Amino acid sequence: QVQLVESGGGLVQPGGSLRLSCAASGINFSFYVMGWYRQAPEKQRELVATITSGGSTNYADSVKGRFTISRDNAKNTVYLQMNSLRPEDTAVYYCNARGFGLGYWGQGTQVTVSS
Repeated sequence: QVQLVESGGGLVQPGGSLRLSCAASGINFSFYVMGWYRQAPEKQRELVATITSGGSTNYADSVKGRFTISRDNAKNTVYLQMNSLRPEDTAVYYCNARGFGLGYWGQGTQVTVSS
């Protein structure tokens, strides 16, 4: 079965950094567009960043210049480096894979930015 497993979330102070990881199994990882989404309590899930198989990236305006998405196809893993974190970045962050007309979600990892 397909599994996307996020890790790296936690509590961090404003201005701090975290790196999220998403390890994929059950798919041919290199053929999929990978993405990170986030959902704060009582708010809709929103796109954070995507990366294609060729390495092209796209970011939400709210995270441009602060977050970097990357992928390691040999490790079947996508990363989200988050710098200069703000309280409004607090959310559950979800990994997403899209390809061949299909989409998959991870279970999410909590990121809390608070002093």
